Amino acid sequence: MKLFIAALGTETNTFSPIPTGRSAFEDDLYLLSDASRTSRHWFAGPMREWRRLGEAEGYEVVESLSAFAQPAGPTRQDVWEELRDRILADLDAAGPVDMALLQLHGAMVADGEPDCEGELLRAIRARLGPEAIVGVELDLHCHLTDRMVSAASVVLAYKEYPHIDVDDRARDLFQLCHDARAGRTRPVVAVADCRMLGVWRTPQEPVRGFVDRMSAAEGKDGVLSLSFVHGFPWADVPEVGAKIIAVTDGDAHLARRTASHLAEEIWTLRDRTTERLLGLDEAVQMALSPPDGLTVLADVSDNAGAGSASDSTFLLRALVNAGARRCLTGCYWDPVAVRICMDAGEGARLSLRIGGKTSPMSGDPVDLHVRVLALRRDAFQTFGNGKQAMGDTVLLEADGLHLVLNALRTQTFHPDAYTQFGVALRDYDTVFVKSAQHFNAGFAPEADRVVYVGVEGSASPDFASLHLPSAARPLWPIVDNPFAIDPIRQGAA
Repeated sequence: MKLFIAALGTETNTFSPIPTGRSAFEDDLYLLSDASRTSRHWFAGPMREWRRLGEAEGYEVVESLSAFAQPAGPTRQDVWEELRDRILADLDAAGPVDMALLQLHGAMVADGEPDCEGELLRAIRARLGPEAIVGVELDLHCHLTDRMVSAASVVLAYKEYPHIDVDDRARDLFQLCHDARAGRTRPVVAVADCRMLGVWRTPQEPVRGFVDRMSAAEGKDGVLSLSFVHGFPWADVPEVGAKIIAVTDGDAHLARRTASHLAEEIWTLRDRTTERLLGLDEAVQMALSPPDGLTVLADVSDNAGAGSASDSTFLLRALVNAGARRCLTGCYWDPVAVRICMDAGEGARLSLRIGGKTSPMSGDPVDLHVRVLALRRDAFQTFGNGKQAMGDTVLLEADGLHLVLNALRTQTFHPDAYTQFGVALRDYDTVFVKSAQHFNAGFAPEADRVVYVGVEGSASPDFASLHLPSAARPLWPIVDNPFAIDPIRQGAA
Protein backbone atom coordinates (compact mmCIF):
# COMPACT_ATOMS: atom_id res chain seq x y z
CA MET A 1 0.00 0.00 0.00
CA LYS A 2 1.29 3.44 -0.92
CA LEU A 3 0.30 6.75 0.70
CA PHE A 4 1.16 10.09 -0.94
CA ILE A 5 1.15 13.24 1.25
CA ALA A 6 1.67 16.94 0.49
CA ALA A 7 0.85 20.35 1.97
CA LEU A 8 0.35 23.68 0.21
CA GLY A 9 -1.25 26.80 1.59
CA THR A 10 -1.65 30.53 1.60
CA GLU A 11 -4.73 32.67 2.13
CA THR A 12 -5.22 35.29 -0.56
CA ASN A 13 -6.69 38.70 0.23
CA THR A 14 -7.37 40.07 -3.24
CA PHE A 15 -7.47 43.59 -1.75
CA SER A 16 -4.03 43.29 -0.14
CA PRO A 17 -1.22 45.42 -1.59
CA ILE A 18 1.40 42.73 -0.83
CA PRO A 19 2.17 40.28 -3.66
CA THR A 20 2.93 36.65 -2.80
CA GLY A 21 6.15 35.55 -4.46
CA ARG A 22 8.53 32.66 -3.97
CA SER A 23 10.30 34.28 -1.03
CA ALA A 24 7.01 34.41 0.89
CA PHE A 25 7.03 30.60 0.99
CA GLU A 26 10.77 30.32 1.58
CA ASP A 27 10.53 32.69 4.56
CA ASP A 28 7.74 30.66 6.16
CA LEU A 29 7.60 26.97 5.14
CA TYR A 30 9.22 25.45 2.07
CA LEU A 31 10.47 21.88 2.39
CA LEU A 32 10.64 19.58 -0.60
CA SER A 33 10.17 16.15 0.96
CA ASP A 34 10.85 15.88 4.68
CA ALA A 35 8.62 18.31 6.62
CA SER A 36 7.06 15.40 8.52
CA ARG A 37 10.48 14.58 9.98
CA THR A 38 12.15 17.98 10.29
CA SER A 39 9.61 20.80 10.70
CA ARG A 40 7.74 22.07 13.75
CA HIS A 41 5.70 24.46 11.60
CA TRP A 42 2.02 24.28 12.51
CA PHE A 43 0.96 23.81 8.86
CA ALA A 44 3.15 20.71 8.66
CA GLY A 45 1.34 19.11 11.61
CA PRO A 46 -0.90 16.94 9.37
CA MET A 47 2.18 15.69 7.51
CA ARG A 48 3.66 14.49 10.79
CA GLU A 49 0.39 12.80 11.73
CA TRP A 50 -0.11 11.13 8.35
CA ARG A 51 3.39 9.70 8.30
CA ARG A 52 2.99 8.34 11.83
CA LEU A 53 -0.45 6.84 11.19
CA GLY A 54 0.38 5.61 7.71
CA GLU A 55 3.51 3.77 8.74
CA ALA A 56 1.66 2.22 11.67
CA GLU A 57 -0.90 0.79 9.21
CA GLY A 58 1.76 -0.55 6.86
CA TYR A 59 1.69 2.13 4.15
CA GLU A 60 4.77 3.11 2.23
CA VAL A 61 4.67 6.89 2.69
CA VAL A 62 5.78 9.07 -0.21
CA GLU A 63 6.18 12.67 0.94
CA SER A 64 6.12 15.64 -1.38
CA LEU A 65 6.26 19.40 -0.90
CA SER A 66 5.21 21.23 2.27
CA ALA A 67 4.86 24.95 1.56
CA PHE A 68 3.07 27.80 3.29
CA ALA A 69 3.19 31.57 2.89
CA GLN A 70 1.73 34.24 5.14
CA PRO A 71 -1.61 35.52 3.81
CA ALA A 72 -1.22 38.39 1.36
CA GLY A 73 -2.24 39.33 -2.16
CA PRO A 74 -2.45 36.93 -5.13
CA THR A 75 0.38 34.49 -5.72
CA ARG A 76 2.46 35.09 -8.82
CA GLN A 77 1.29 32.76 -11.56
CA ASP A 78 4.75 31.32 -12.21
CA VAL A 79 5.26 30.64 -8.49
CA TRP A 80 1.89 28.88 -8.23
CA GLU A 81 2.67 26.79 -11.30
CA GLU A 82 6.07 25.83 -9.88
CA LEU A 83 4.47 24.68 -6.58
CA ARG A 84 1.71 22.78 -8.39
CA ASP A 85 4.11 21.12 -10.81
CA ARG A 86 6.45 20.05 -8.00
CA ILE A 87 3.64 18.14 -6.29
CA LEU A 88 2.43 16.61 -9.55
CA ALA A 89 5.95 15.57 -10.55
CA ASP A 90 6.42 13.85 -7.20
CA LEU A 91 3.08 12.11 -7.65
CA ASP A 92 4.09 10.91 -11.12
CA ALA A 93 7.40 9.64 -9.75
CA ALA A 94 5.69 7.78 -6.92
CA GLY A 95 4.12 5.23 -9.25
CA PRO A 96 0.78 3.62 -8.36
CA VAL A 97 -0.71 5.29 -5.27
CA ASP A 98 -3.56 3.84 -3.20
CA MET A 99 -4.30 6.96 -1.17
CA ALA A 100 -3.35 10.64 -1.33
CA LEU A 101 -3.82 13.04 1.58
CA LEU A 102 -3.47 16.79 1.03
CA GLN A 103 -3.20 19.56 3.61
CA LEU A 104 -4.43 22.63 1.68
CA HIS A 105 -5.63 26.02 2.78
CA GLY A 106 -8.38 26.37 0.21
CA ALA A 107 -8.25 30.15 -0.35
CA MET A 108 -5.17 30.41 -2.55
CA VAL A 109 -5.58 32.67 -5.58
CA ALA A 110 -2.93 33.15 -8.26
CA ASP A 111 -2.75 35.90 -10.87
CA GLY A 112 -4.29 33.61 -13.46
CA GLU A 113 -6.09 31.01 -11.29
CA PRO A 114 -8.88 31.89 -8.81
CA ASP A 115 -9.12 28.29 -7.51
CA CYS A 116 -5.59 26.97 -7.07
CA GLU A 117 -6.53 24.08 -4.80
CA GLY A 118 -9.38 23.01 -7.07
CA GLU A 119 -7.03 22.93 -10.05
CA LEU A 120 -4.41 20.97 -8.10
CA LEU A 121 -6.95 18.40 -6.94
CA ARG A 122 -8.40 18.06 -10.45
CA ALA A 123 -4.93 17.28 -11.76
CA ILE A 124 -4.26 14.78 -8.97
CA ARG A 125 -7.54 12.97 -9.61
CA ALA A 126 -6.81 12.84 -13.34
CA ARG A 127 -3.51 11.10 -12.61
CA LEU A 128 -4.77 8.67 -9.97
CA GLY A 129 -8.03 7.70 -11.64
CA PRO A 130 -11.43 7.13 -10.03
CA GLU A 131 -10.48 4.25 -7.71
CA ALA A 132 -7.79 5.91 -5.59
CA ILE A 133 -8.78 7.60 -2.34
CA VAL A 134 -8.06 11.35 -2.26
CA GLY A 135 -8.53 13.07 1.10
CA VAL A 136 -8.34 16.83 1.64
CA GLU A 137 -7.99 18.82 4.84
CA LEU A 138 -8.89 22.51 4.47
CA ASP A 139 -8.67 25.62 6.59
CA LEU A 140 -12.21 26.62 7.57
CA HIS A 141 -11.49 30.00 5.91
CA CYS A 142 -11.40 28.39 2.47
CA HIS A 143 -13.47 28.91 -0.66
CA LEU A 144 -15.09 25.51 -1.11
CA THR A 145 -15.42 24.96 -4.85
CA ASP A 146 -17.12 22.35 -7.01
CA ARG A 147 -13.72 21.32 -8.41
CA MET A 148 -12.42 20.54 -4.92
CA VAL A 149 -15.46 18.48 -3.98
CA SER A 150 -15.70 16.56 -7.27
CA ALA A 151 -12.01 15.59 -7.14
CA ALA A 152 -11.95 14.44 -3.50
CA SER A 153 -13.16 11.21 -1.91
CA VAL A 154 -13.33 12.95 1.49
CA VAL A 155 -13.07 16.66 2.25
CA LEU A 156 -13.19 18.21 5.70
CA ALA A 157 -12.17 21.46 7.38
CA TYR A 158 -10.84 22.58 10.73
CA LYS A 159 -13.69 23.02 13.20
CA GLU A 160 -12.13 25.60 15.51
CA TYR A 161 -11.30 29.28 15.18
CA PRO A 162 -8.65 29.75 16.55
CA HIS A 163 -7.31 26.70 14.75
CA ILE A 164 -6.40 24.52 17.72
CA ASP A 165 -7.56 21.32 15.99
CA VAL A 166 -5.40 21.10 12.84
CA ASP A 167 -3.77 17.83 13.91
CA ASP A 168 -7.06 16.43 15.23
CA ARG A 169 -8.69 16.90 11.83
CA ALA A 170 -5.66 15.31 10.16
CA ARG A 171 -6.21 12.19 12.25
CA ASP A 172 -9.91 12.22 11.35
CA LEU A 173 -9.11 12.47 7.65
CA PHE A 174 -6.63 9.61 7.76
CA GLN A 175 -9.12 7.30 9.45
CA LEU A 176 -11.97 8.21 7.10
CA CYS A 177 -9.80 7.63 4.03
CA HIS A 178 -8.18 4.49 5.41
CA ASP A 179 -11.63 3.00 6.10
CA ALA A 180 -12.79 3.93 2.61
CA ARG A 181 -9.73 2.36 1.00
CA ALA A 182 -10.36 -0.82 2.97
CA GLY A 183 -13.99 -0.90 1.77
CA ARG A 184 -15.50 -0.40 5.22
CA THR A 185 -17.25 2.82 4.14
CA ARG A 186 -18.34 4.57 0.93
CA PRO A 187 -17.99 8.31 1.59
CA VAL A 188 -20.41 10.66 -0.14
CA VAL A 189 -19.84 14.42 0.06
CA ALA A 190 -22.53 17.11 -0.09
CA VAL A 191 -22.28 20.89 0.25
CA ALA A 192 -24.85 23.49 1.26
CA ASP A 193 -24.24 27.16 0.55
CA CYS A 194 -24.97 29.48 3.48
CA ARG A 195 -24.56 32.57 1.26
CA MET A 196 -23.04 34.49 4.14
CA LEU A 197 -19.92 36.56 4.81
CA GLY A 198 -18.82 36.71 8.40
CA VAL A 199 -16.48 35.85 11.23
CA TRP A 200 -17.57 33.10 13.61
CA ARG A 201 -15.52 32.81 16.82
CA THR A 202 -15.93 29.21 17.91
CA PRO A 203 -15.18 29.67 21.66
CA GLN A 204 -18.22 31.96 21.93
CA GLU A 205 -21.90 31.06 22.02
CA PRO A 206 -23.97 30.36 20.02
CA VAL A 207 -21.22 29.17 17.67
CA ARG A 208 -19.67 27.00 20.41
CA GLY A 209 -22.90 25.04 20.79
CA PHE A 210 -23.30 24.69 17.03
CA VAL A 211 -19.81 23.22 16.60
CA ASP A 212 -20.29 20.88 19.55
CA ARG A 213 -23.59 19.57 18.15
CA MET A 214 -21.97 19.11 14.76
CA SER A 215 -19.10 17.13 16.29
CA ALA A 216 -21.47 15.00 18.38
CA ALA A 217 -23.38 13.94 15.25
CA GLU A 218 -20.30 12.45 13.59
CA GLY A 219 -20.02 8.69 13.61
CA LYS A 220 -23.76 8.22 14.16
CA ASP A 221 -26.63 7.25 11.87
CA GLY A 222 -24.50 7.16 8.75
CA VAL A 223 -22.87 10.57 9.23
CA LEU A 224 -19.08 10.34 8.89
CA SER A 225 -17.92 13.97 9.03
CA LEU A 226 -19.38 17.49 9.25
CA SER A 227 -17.61 20.79 8.66
CA PHE A 228 -18.69 24.42 8.88
CA VAL A 229 -16.63 26.32 6.31
CA HIS A 230 -16.59 29.97 7.41
CA GLY A 231 -15.07 31.16 4.14
CA PHE A 232 -12.67 34.07 3.64
CA PRO A 233 -14.58 37.30 2.94
CA TRP A 234 -11.70 39.43 1.60
CA ALA A 235 -11.45 37.74 -1.80
CA ASP A 236 -13.30 38.63 -4.96
CA VAL A 237 -13.73 35.08 -6.28
CA PRO A 238 -16.85 33.18 -7.38
CA GLU A 239 -17.12 30.78 -4.42
CA VAL A 240 -16.47 33.27 -1.60
CA GLY A 241 -18.70 32.71 1.43
CA ALA A 242 -19.68 30.23 4.13
CA LYS A 243 -20.72 26.65 3.39
CA ILE A 244 -21.45 23.34 5.12
CA ILE A 245 -19.80 20.02 4.23
CA ALA A 246 -21.51 16.76 5.09
CA VAL A 247 -19.87 13.37 4.47
CA THR A 248 -22.05 10.28 4.87
CA ASP A 249 -21.60 6.58 4.34
CA GLY A 250 -23.09 5.87 0.92
CA ASP A 251 -26.23 7.99 1.40
CA ALA A 252 -26.28 11.04 -0.89
CA HIS A 253 -29.78 12.06 0.22
CA LEU A 254 -28.73 12.06 3.88
CA ALA A 255 -25.63 14.10 3.05
CA ARG A 256 -27.65 16.76 1.20
CA ARG A 257 -30.35 16.88 3.88
CA THR A 258 -27.82 17.15 6.72
CA ALA A 259 -25.79 19.87 5.04
CA SER A 260 -28.92 21.87 4.23
CA HIS A 261 -30.23 21.60 7.80
CA LEU A 262 -26.97 22.88 9.27
CA ALA A 263 -26.80 25.73 6.75
CA GLU A 264 -30.32 26.78 7.73
CA GLU A 265 -29.29 26.78 11.39
CA ILE A 266 -26.31 29.04 10.73
CA TRP A 267 -28.58 31.37 8.76
CA THR A 268 -31.03 31.66 11.65
CA LEU A 269 -28.15 32.52 14.02
CA ARG A 270 -26.86 35.40 11.89
CA ASP A 271 -28.00 38.22 14.18
CA ARG A 272 -26.70 36.48 17.30
CA THR A 273 -23.28 35.87 15.74
CA THR A 274 -22.78 39.44 14.49
CA GLU A 275 -20.76 41.39 17.04
CA ARG A 276 -20.16 45.11 17.47
CA LEU A 277 -16.50 46.05 17.43
CA LEU A 278 -15.01 49.00 19.27
CA GLY A 279 -14.12 52.04 17.20
CA LEU A 280 -10.80 53.86 17.35
CA ASP A 281 -11.86 56.43 19.95
CA GLU A 282 -13.44 53.78 22.19
CA ALA A 283 -10.30 51.63 22.09
CA VAL A 284 -8.06 54.56 22.99
CA GLN A 285 -10.35 55.57 25.83
CA MET A 286 -10.09 52.06 27.23
CA ALA A 287 -6.30 52.41 27.22
CA LEU A 288 -6.51 55.79 28.98
CA SER A 289 -9.06 54.67 31.59
CA PRO A 290 -8.57 50.91 31.77
CA PRO A 291 -10.94 48.74 33.79
CA ASP A 292 -9.44 46.64 36.56
CA GLY A 293 -7.26 43.78 35.44
CA LEU A 294 -5.76 43.03 32.03
CA THR A 295 -7.62 44.00 28.85
CA VAL A 296 -6.52 42.51 25.52
CA LEU A 297 -7.70 44.41 22.45
CA ALA A 298 -7.46 42.93 18.95
CA ASP A 299 -6.85 45.13 15.92
CA VAL A 300 -8.74 42.87 13.52
CA SER A 301 -8.36 45.15 10.47
CA ASP A 302 -4.56 44.88 10.40
CA ASN A 303 -4.37 41.14 10.84
CA ALA A 304 -1.53 39.57 8.85
CA GLY A 305 -3.51 36.34 8.99
CA ALA A 306 -6.06 37.94 6.67
CA GLY A 307 -3.48 39.35 4.29
CA SER A 308 -3.01 42.76 5.90
CA ALA A 309 0.43 44.30 6.20
CA SER A 310 0.52 44.36 10.01
CA ASP A 311 2.22 47.75 9.83
CA SER A 312 -0.83 49.98 10.21
CA THR A 313 -0.42 52.96 12.53
CA PHE A 314 -3.99 54.22 13.02
CA LEU A 315 -4.22 52.83 16.56
CA LEU A 316 -0.57 53.51 17.36
CA ARG A 317 -0.78 57.17 16.43
CA ALA A 318 -3.96 57.60 18.46
CA LEU A 319 -2.37 55.91 21.51
CA VAL A 320 0.74 58.09 21.23
CA ASN A 321 -1.24 61.30 20.80
CA ALA A 322 -3.43 60.43 23.78
CA GLY A 323 -0.42 59.68 26.00
CA ALA A 324 -1.33 56.05 26.76
CA ARG A 325 0.78 54.35 29.46
CA ARG A 326 1.20 50.78 30.73
CA CYS A 327 0.22 49.65 27.26
CA LEU A 328 1.86 47.01 25.02
CA THR A 329 1.17 46.90 21.29
CA GLY A 330 2.34 44.74 18.38
CA CYS A 331 3.47 42.98 16.40
CA TYR A 332 4.41 45.60 13.81
CA TRP A 333 5.97 44.31 10.59
CA ASP A 334 8.85 46.69 10.03
CA PRO A 335 12.10 44.99 8.94
CA VAL A 336 13.75 48.36 8.31
CA ALA A 337 13.16 49.59 11.85
CA VAL A 338 14.13 46.17 13.26
CA ARG A 339 17.43 46.27 11.38
CA ILE A 340 18.19 49.73 12.75
CA CYS A 341 17.46 48.56 16.30
CA MET A 342 19.57 45.42 15.86
CA ASP A 343 22.51 47.56 14.79
CA ALA A 344 21.94 50.06 17.62
CA GLY A 345 21.85 47.30 20.27
CA GLU A 346 20.02 46.80 23.55
CA GLY A 347 19.79 49.92 25.67
CA ALA A 348 20.20 52.26 22.72
CA ARG A 349 18.11 55.40 22.52
CA LEU A 350 17.27 56.68 19.07
CA SER A 351 14.67 58.35 16.89
CA LEU A 352 12.79 55.76 14.84
CA ARG A 353 10.17 55.89 12.10
CA ILE A 354 7.72 53.03 12.68
CA GLY A 355 5.10 51.40 10.44
CA GLY A 356 2.98 52.91 7.71
CA LYS A 357 5.29 51.71 4.94
CA THR A 358 3.17 49.42 2.79
CA SER A 359 0.21 51.38 1.42
CA PRO A 360 -2.38 54.04 2.33
CA MET A 361 -4.26 51.25 4.16
CA SER A 362 -1.36 51.26 6.64
CA GLY A 363 -1.60 54.95 7.54
CA ASP A 364 1.40 57.26 7.87
CA PRO A 365 4.63 56.33 9.67
CA VAL A 366 4.90 57.36 13.32
CA ASP A 367 8.11 59.07 14.45
CA LEU A 368 9.06 58.17 18.03
CA HIS A 369 12.05 58.54 20.30
CA VAL A 370 12.54 55.01 21.59
CA ARG A 371 14.70 52.95 23.91
CA VAL A 372 15.64 49.43 22.76
CA LEU A 373 14.64 47.19 25.67
CA ALA A 374 15.43 43.76 24.19
CA LEU A 375 16.41 42.01 20.95
CA ARG A 376 15.78 38.48 19.69
CA ARG A 377 17.41 36.93 16.64
CA ASP A 378 15.24 34.54 14.59
CA ALA A 379 12.38 34.63 17.10
CA PHE A 380 9.44 32.21 17.09
CA GLN A 381 6.03 32.17 18.70
CA THR A 382 3.71 29.27 19.48
CA PHE A 383 0.70 28.42 17.31
CA GLY A 384 -1.28 25.33 18.21
CA ASN A 385 1.04 22.33 18.34
CA GLY A 386 3.67 24.05 16.23
CA LYS A 387 5.70 27.22 15.79
CA GLN A 388 5.54 30.34 13.65
CA ALA A 389 8.65 32.28 12.69
CA MET A 390 8.83 36.00 13.50
CA GLY A 391 12.32 36.78 12.25
CA ASP A 392 14.48 39.26 14.15
CA THR A 393 12.23 40.92 16.73
CA VAL A 394 12.63 43.86 19.11
CA LEU A 395 10.88 45.28 22.17
CA LEU A 396 10.87 49.09 22.36
CA GLU A 397 9.77 51.67 24.93
CA ALA A 398 8.46 55.08 23.91
CA ASP A 399 7.36 57.31 26.79
CA GLY A 400 5.60 54.52 28.71
CA LEU A 401 4.30 52.72 25.63
CA HIS A 402 5.90 49.36 24.73
CA LEU A 403 6.01 48.12 21.14
CA VAL A 404 7.08 44.83 19.52
CA LEU A 405 8.44 44.98 15.95
CA ASN A 406 9.32 41.95 13.85
CA ALA A 407 11.10 41.36 10.54
CA LEU A 408 8.95 38.49 9.20
CA ARG A 409 5.29 39.39 8.77
CA THR A 410 2.93 37.40 10.98
CA GLN A 411 -0.02 38.02 13.21
CA THR A 412 0.26 37.75 16.99
CA PHE A 413 -0.60 34.15 17.88
CA HIS A 414 0.55 33.64 21.45
CA PRO A 415 1.70 35.55 24.56
CA ASP A 416 5.24 34.24 24.01
CA ALA A 417 5.48 36.67 21.09
CA TYR A 418 5.91 39.19 23.94
CA THR A 419 6.97 37.23 27.00
CA GLN A 420 10.12 35.91 25.31
CA PHE A 421 11.49 39.40 26.06
CA GLY A 422 11.15 38.84 29.81
CA VAL A 423 7.95 40.85 30.27
CA ALA A 424 4.66 39.57 31.66
CA LEU A 425 1.26 40.44 30.23
CA ARG A 426 0.15 41.70 33.63
CA ASP A 427 2.92 44.27 33.59
CA TYR A 428 0.38 46.20 31.47
CA ASP A 429 -3.20 47.40 31.77
CA THR A 430 -3.92 47.00 28.06
CA VAL A 431 -2.34 44.85 25.36
CA PHE A 432 -3.15 45.59 21.70
CA VAL A 433 -2.56 42.61 19.39
CA LYS A 434 -2.60 42.65 15.60
CA SER A 435 -4.76 39.57 15.13
CA ALA A 436 -8.40 38.68 14.57
CA GLN A 437 -8.90 35.52 16.63
CA HIS A 438 -5.95 33.12 16.71
CA PHE A 439 -4.46 35.07 19.64
CA ASN A 440 -7.51 34.13 21.70
CA ALA A 441 -6.37 30.60 22.54
CA GLY A 442 -3.28 31.85 24.38
CA PHE A 443 -4.34 35.30 25.58
CA ALA A 444 -7.91 34.71 26.79
CA PRO A 445 -6.87 32.45 29.71
CA GLU A 446 -4.57 35.21 30.99
CA ALA A 447 -6.81 38.23 30.37
CA ASP A 448 -9.70 39.60 32.39
CA ARG A 449 -11.43 40.60 29.16
CA VAL A 450 -10.88 40.40 25.40
CA VAL A 451 -12.40 42.98 23.05
CA TYR A 452 -12.21 43.46 19.30
CA VAL A 453 -11.45 46.72 17.51
CA GLY A 454 -12.32 47.67 13.94
CA VAL A 455 -10.43 50.54 12.32
CA GLU A 456 -9.18 51.17 8.79
CA GLY A 457 -7.32 48.37 7.03
CA SER A 458 -7.25 45.84 4.21
CA ALA A 459 -9.18 43.31 6.34
CA SER A 460 -12.04 45.60 7.31
CA PRO A 461 -14.80 43.78 9.23
CA ASP A 462 -17.47 45.86 7.46
CA PHE A 463 -18.56 42.98 5.23
CA ALA A 464 -21.62 44.80 3.92
CA SER A 465 -19.35 47.29 2.15
CA LEU A 466 -17.12 44.70 0.44
CA HIS A 467 -17.05 44.96 -3.36
CA LEU A 468 -17.24 41.40 -4.71
CA PRO A 469 -18.36 41.57 -8.34
CA SER A 470 -16.98 38.09 -9.07
CA ALA A 471 -19.15 36.39 -6.43
CA ALA A 472 -21.41 33.94 -8.24
CA ARG A 473 -24.51 34.66 -6.13
CA PRO A 474 -25.90 37.25 -3.69
CA LEU A 475 -24.39 37.22 -0.20
CA TRP A 476 -25.44 38.45 3.24
CA PRO A 477 -24.86 41.08 4.64
CA ILE A 478 -24.22 42.78 1.28
CA VAL A 479 -27.90 42.01 0.75
CA ASP A 480 -30.38 41.38 3.57
CA ASN A 481 -31.78 38.12 2.20
CA PRO A 482 -29.79 36.49 -0.62
CA PHE A 483 -32.31 33.66 -0.91
CA ALA A 484 -35.14 36.09 -1.65
CA ILE A 485 -33.13 37.42 -4.62
CA ASP A 486 -32.12 33.95 -5.86
CA PRO A 487 -33.93 31.13 -4.03
CA ILE A 488 -31.72 28.26 -5.24
CA ARG A 489 -29.50 26.91 -2.43
CA GLN A 490 -26.52 25.32 -4.14
CA GLY A 491 -25.45 21.80 -3.28
CA ALA A 492 -23.09 19.14 -4.56
CA ALA A 493 -22.84 15.41 -3.99
